[in-house]
Amino acid sequence: MNASSCSPAVSVVQFTMKERLRAEAAIEPDAVNTAPVTKETQIIAIYGKGGIGKSFTLANLSYMMAQQGKKVLLIGCDPKSDTTSLLFGGRACPTIIETSSKKKLAGEAVAIGDVCFKRDGVYAMELGGPEVGRGCGGRGIIHGFELLEKLGFHEWGFDYVLLDFLGDVVCGGFGLPIARDMCQKVIVVASNDLQSLYVANNVCSAVEYFRKLGGNVGVAGMVINRDDGTGEATAFAEKVGIPVLSVIPANDDIRRKSASYEIIGRLGSPWGSMFAELAENVGTSTPVRPKPMTQDQLLGLFSADVVGRNVVLEPATQFDMCGKTEVTKETLEVVYDEV
Repeated sequence: MNASSCSPAVSVVQFTMKERLRAEAAIEPDAVNTAPVTKETQIIAIYGKGGIGKSFTLANLSYMMAQQGKKVLLIGCDPKSDTTSLLFGGRACPTIIETSSKKKLAGEAVAIGDVCFKRDGVYAMELGGPEVGRGCGGRGIIHGFELLEKLGFHEWGFDYVLLDFLGDVVCGGFGLPIARDMCQKVIVVASNDLQSLYVANNVCSAVEYFRKLGGNVGVAGMVINRDDGTGEATAFAEKVGIPVLSVIPANDDIRRKSASYEIIGRLGSPWGSMFAELAENVGTSTPVRPKPMTQDQLLGLFSADVVGRNVVLEPATQFDMCGKTEVTKETLEVVYDEV
């Protein structure tokens, strides 16, 4: 059938469709929004060296925020699954990965009540991780967030979502919030020791790397935990260009209460004002683009006798490698005998 054999009804329909498309194309698009990007929920990723006190800081911070009338979700993204232990008096929270595996074997779907629990206005959950030697922790993080998205993560109505990440692991899963712009800002927890500041510097380097690739995440500041007054962490924050949000002292009362799973971030408690100030600073902090330090610059924050900066690198010799008898070779190239 050629075009001339089309019925009049078909021609009318085609003409009407063309007119509609032309009319739609003629509509001017809305003006581009040039206002600052805002989001009701502040999603904040907190990084730090293992054992530096992230869980302690976040449990008390989230509790204080809830007392101030904020709706807070605390998500543990550490394979140790201990972010929420202080919040729940030492009790282990069923993890998303473990619960998901059990539900899948039973042919059941995961519900919010299976993985999210609350105390005094704070909502909390643990992503979890694989058993030792049986999988990748970073991949576990990715799987956990995939499940959270299925549960409606982006539709939840929280004022703050706090993500507790292990900072001294550099695989992609632990850098997910920075790499994918899943959070608006990053906070680092450190102390006056080289290893925790090394981790903090690595986090700043990751943020800077993804900013160069077009990312939007910035570092909002540092929490100095177990401060002994020596000042290295404060000097680090100044050098990389990030503010200090709070200084938590090295104090026996804090240590004892933390060890007994006692929340100290309460209104009216001896340490309540410290966490109230931290909550205010976290909420109002502006993410900035950090200036990571080189390894030598980082070492320069500490005295030479502490970090061994006066040590000279001495090249090894072939004799060192072979033992008592030195074997001299003109080249390291492998030479095959001619056949």
